[in-house]
Amino acid sequence: MSNKNVGIKDVAFAAGVSVTTVSHVLNDVSYARISPETRDKVKSVAEQLGYGPNRLAQALRTQRTGMLGLVSEDIATTPHAGRIILGADEAARARGYNLMIINTSGNASPESREADVEALLERRVDGILYATMYHRHIQVPSNLGGVPAVLVDAVSTGGSVTAVVPDEEGGARAAVGCLLAAGHTRIGFLNNTDDVPATRDRLRGFRATLTEAGLDGGAAPVESEPSEVQGGYEAARRILARPGRPTGLFCYNDRMAMGAYRAAAELGLSIPGDLSVVGFDDQELIAANLHPGLTTVALPHYEMGAWATQNLIDAIEGKADLGLMALRPTVLDCPVVVRDSVAAPPL
Repeated sequence: MSNKNVGIKDVAFAAGVSVTTVSHVLNDVSYARISPETRDKVKSVAEQLGYGPNRLAQALRTQRTGMLGLVSEDIATTPHAGRIILGADEAARARGYNLMIINTSGNASPESREADVEALLERRVDGILYATMYHRHIQVPSNLGGVPAVLVDAVSTGGSVTAVVPDEEGGARAAVGCLLAAGHTRIGFLNNTDDVPATRDRLRGFRATLTEAGLDGGAAPVESEPSEVQGGYEAARRILARPGRPTGLFCYNDRMAMGAYRAAAELGLSIPGDLSVVGFDDQELIAANLHPGLTTVALPHYEMGAWATQNLIDAIEGKADLGLMALRPTVLDCPVVVRDSVAAPPL
């Protein structure tokens, strides 16, 4: 806890250094020629005395409030994507900033979204994160440019705002690679029907990986349904009824994989003995609790929130140029989470 009665002069006296040295250390002034030992001593003394910076004085000097705004399109009420907020909050705190969150709906009107951004601007936030529940292209609110801004899990239709998104194609390649590594050559894909980046990019990664492995990626079986449990069930029933049925399935997401588990059970197929299954998203309540546990691809929600916040703060502090970074979205890896749903194909 900070002690409001302790000032910067008290820290300087206790540490045996000048007030300027304390200021440079606590404000992390990179050009100040101060030894690591002195920096450590000042920080230790400040912590022992309970010294906290005067936020009002700091704001007057820097013209910054130390507040960041986050407009959340549904993610604040969705455990699956909520780690975006956790990553953003922890990255903000590590840099001495606080996060103010406004939750909105993905179906909100443009006027409503502008009102949400305006509410943050009225509170003089230093920058804004605009995060969506799933990767898509959006028309950003017209007033978002009032302060530095970064999109999380979304790309501006005009391409004018810095954005960070998951590597959908790379994640699909990793998923199919798991099945190939286990020895599968008959692999099918249960895809989504929505026209969103993930639908297109995961299909591209699926076909390309098979082709690069010497298989006919263009002819590989694909069935598309809405990306829910029932959709996965219906798509799996169709794909598993084909002659020379697949021995491995890559599913657009974990909900569709759950439907595939049900279809396999009805057809008397064991997982992974008769059929290997890989999902996408790593929705832990689903993937870890299916039997057997579902091998899947994790979306980098926490990492996207942290990356966006770190780069937003860098821009606020004059250490990064968001204009240059907006030229193309930053793409973060989607790692495989190995569980028990993949094995060698049956003989």
